[in-house]
Amino acid sequence: MSGGAKLMWVEKYRPENPDEIMGHQAIITTITRLVEKDRLPHLLFYGPPGTGKTTTGINVAKMVSGKAWRHLTLELNASDERGIGVVRDRIKTFASTQQMFNKGLKLIILDEADAMTKDAQFAMRRIMEQYTKNTRFILICNYVNRIIPAIQSRCTRFRFSPLEKKSIEERLRFVAEQEEVNCDESGISTIVNLCEGDMRKCLNILQSTAQSFPIVNSESVYTCTGAPAPEVVDEIFDLLFQSTFKDALEKISAIMTDKGVALSDLLPFIHERIKRTKIGKVSKSKLIYEFGQLEERLSHAATDSLQIAGFVGLFFMLKHDMEKETKKE
Repeated sequence: MSGGAKLMWVEKYRPENPDEIMGHQAIITTITRLVEKDRLPHLLFYGPPGTGKTTTGINVAKMVSGKAWRHLTLELNASDERGIGVVRDRIKTFASTQQMFNKGLKLIILDEADAMTKDAQFAMRRIMEQYTKNTRFILICNYVNRIIPAIQSRCTRFRFSPLEKKSIEERLRFVAEQEEVNCDESGISTIVNLCEGDMRKCLNILQSTAQSFPIVNSESVYTCTGAPAPEVVDEIFDLLFQSTFKDALEKISAIMTDKGVALSDLLPFIHERIKRTKIGKVSKSKLIYEFGQLEERLSHAATDSLQIAGFVGLFFMLKHDMEKETKKE
């Protein structure tokens, strides 16, 4: 196998230059102008995962340093190396040393910066000021509110929003064509709907489905990801509103076991259906709040069978409240 064949498609098709980055033309144009005018500030990229933040950071390094970008760039993942020791040792050492054979601006790309401890962030703010003549920081995070205000004020912030469906579909078709994947439009549409603007997740699902099934269509994507198909969601939703508590619990448990659907995977789809359903605002708000509590319990490894019963019970409480409201009217 060639080196390219061994790579995950996420890495194999990662944009190699700014022109290939999708969906953030305004950000790319702004940064390109700053680089061309030699006025690049410290940068803070934030937004949902899989939207191109790390890729943009690497391409900024290539624009600034050219072919020598690897020698002039320190790339760290703060979720692994997030303590004050890393700031004092690796980051400060890299920022303070001079390159003998490579002249130019040095870049420190700090991925998952929102995972850094507060002490590390406070220590880093002084380094950002002290070595500003020859070093620039590119901080990348999902949650900007976890970055202390002192660092935020030292950076120019750019928000990376979820990618548009049209852009993702074009990229998926390109990758499918390059990899000779037997893929139809229903498969691409299903992948895009499941991933909600996350390009990384889209490519991972496309690759895993292509390697597991002879054709990438809607059915194979749902089977590969474990997400419930629309007809399964419809059936469960109807049972919640039309059956008795005992029948609904037994049938929903049987469906989830038969189809291999986990409650944590089902909740987002039921949530979307609830938002579109015409019920009272107060009742809808209560139900959505309880969904949040249920999802939190599931994240702490709560008993699945018990939570399914609680899930079904929420809808019978909803129906009871709706009946009381109807009687009052």
